[in-house]
This record gives sequence, structure tokens and C-alpha cells, in this order.
Amino acid sequence: MLNLNRTRPPAHVLEDAISDHDALEGVADTLQTLLRGAEATLPGGVMDALHGECLGHPLHPILVHLPLGGWVIAAALDHLPTPSPGTNDAAADRALLLGTLGAVGTIATGWADWANTRGEARRTGLIHGALNEAAFVLNVGSLLARRRGRRGLGRALSGAALGVAVAGGFLGGELVYRHGLGVGRTMAHRQG
Repeated sequence: MLNLNRTRPPAHVLEDAISDHDALEGVADTLQTLLRGAEATLPGGVMDALHGECLGHPLHPILVHLPLGGWVIAAALDHLPTPSPGTNDAAADRALLLGTLGAVGTIATGWADWANTRGEARRTGLIHGALNEAAFVLNVGSLLARRRGRRGLGRALSGAALGVAVAGGFLGGELVYRHGLGVGRTMAHRQG
């Protein structure tokens, strides 16, 4: 059935409001130049692996599940009622650690893929990456606070990180479903 409704979906309106800024172009130019320079120094095959060439599709979407899963499980364990206080603390800390360690590969593959984007997808990807790195840093802070016995601060930091990661994930969805990044080809090819 033909959709005659010409209004833009709210997700597109929100993405445009976030990423349609000329100032982002200069930052994106600088970062892409730096990333491409760094890529040139890597041993052969590393970029192919980061792009998921051996799979025939990007590796980044697969790896995203580890940090998000760990962070969501940690949040659930932090806030589930228990018969005695602290029952879930060790499990929450392990889940948070696993998710945060898993984010390292996710970040690497994300930036490798982003280095080949252009246009609005490049600007949106820049913000997507920045939000997810902020979530990573907040979770590192949470792990440190928990280790020092400051559980309340640790919970607050990981809770904030999860909110930031959800915002980053929204933009990641726009990159795939609106801009078609990584759809039908690997990220070693120009995208956006």
C-alpha cells in the first residue's frame, strides 16, 4: 500500500537535529585523517579483520552485544531486590567488567568502520561513537568506584553510562536503518 503521509519519522527529525551541524564536519575531517594515518601503520590484514571481511559483513554489530549485555545485566543485578544487601554485588561487578572489556573491541571496530563514512552518516557516526566512548569511560569509573567500596557512586555511574549507551544505540540504529551503513557490503567500502 502506498504511504501518502509525507511527514518525516520522529527518529529522522531527532537525528537531523543532533547531527546537522557544520562544526561537526571539521571535527570529522580531522578524526578521519588521523584514523586513516593510524590505519596505514597497522600490519596487513588488521583492517580487514576489524571490518569483518572474513565474515562478509561488518564485525561491529556482532561485538556490540557484549558491552550492552554486560551493562544491562549489571544494572539489573544492581537494582533487583535481594533477601540481604550485597547479594548481587559480585555478579554485578563481573558483568560490568565483562561488558566494559568487551567494549574495547567494539570501539575499535566502530571507529574502523566510521573512517569510511561520509555526509550525514559521518556526522551521526561521530556522535554515536562519542556517546559510546563516554559510556565506556563512565563504566570504567564505575568499576573503580565499586573497587574502592563506593557502590552508590558506582551504581550511579553505570546507570548514567547505560543511558548514554542507549542514546548512542539509537544513533547506531539510524546509521544502519536510515543510512544503510554496512548493509549488503562490508565497511571497507565507502559508506553513507
